[in-house]
Amino acid sequence: MASGNTLVTFVPGANEPPTSNYATADLRNNHPTLDFDAATDEAAVFTGVLPRHYAGGGITITLIWGATTATSGSCRWQTAIERMEAAGTDLDADSFATANSAGGTANATSGALTYTTVAHTNGAQIDSLAAGEAFRLKVNRDADGTTGTDDMTGDAELYAVELKET
Repeated sequence: MASGNTLVTFVPGANEPPTSNYATADLRNNHPTLDFDAATDEAAVFTGVLPRHYAGGGITITLIWGATTATSGSCRWQTAIERMEAAGTDLDADSFATANSAGGTANATSGALTYTTVAHTNGAQIDSLAAGEAFRLKVNRDADGTTGTDDMTGDAELYAVELKET
């Protein structure tokens, strides 16, 4: 498989919310979204299986999002992967790898999308995930700006997530 090809995609309906501080389901003109608050760090979690054609490279996660009302400001995102290997991960506790982060700027037109990418290298940054293994992806809005500036007012609306090999 060539670098840059899509491995997995997720949409809002696939979210498995954490027990607290979770992104809330919403609609914008009948488009499903997950709303991430501007004042509280909130997360969404998705489960998938890494395709067998994965060649062992890094993984770039593209977050496709918009702003509920903002037309300026930076939104800070974090992504983390949890490997669910055979006879390994105890599903009674979370074991996500350390999150990577990136910022994106709200589109100047309300209702227009922004694409923000978060890169993860092969190995520890993807929890040593291998082809054919189940995993979880955690997407978090870093509303308090711990990893960088998040000064966008209002909710960030997540529409889709793409994982591709890099």
